[in-house]
Amino acid sequence: MAKPEYEFFPVADIEWTVCPGGNPLITERILSKDLEGGVATRILRYEPGADSTPMGVQVHNFWEEVYILEGSFTDLSLGQTFRAGDYACRPPGMPHGPWSTNEGVVTFEVRYHSNEVPGVPTNFPNP
Repeated sequence: MAKPEYEFFPVADIEWTVCPGGNPLITERILSKDLEGGVATRILRYEPGADSTPMGVQVHNFWEEVYILEGSFTDLSLGQTFRAGDYACRPPGMPHGPWSTNEGVVTFEVRYHSNEVPGVPTNFPNP
């Protein structure tokens, strides 16, 4: 199954919902989702002071591309802060996070499956 087809629509019409993990300071707007494949395109928001440490390091069975729209956050495993205008492309199996932010951050994320990279394992559980 694939993500549904949509023509342009106002993203602000989509409600913010609390992300898996239950931290009310970490919310998302799901723009489109493949219900069968478990991948989505979303806007992710960490409010000032949010910390995903209880969720631990993330490892996905899908590709994830992330572009920071506003603010900044710190990958606590790397000890590195990333800011608006920074971009990441993570293959399946790439560990990342947990994250914290003092000022808040908003990202645009695209998640998808691809079988085009030989040797990259795809049997990781979804977070």
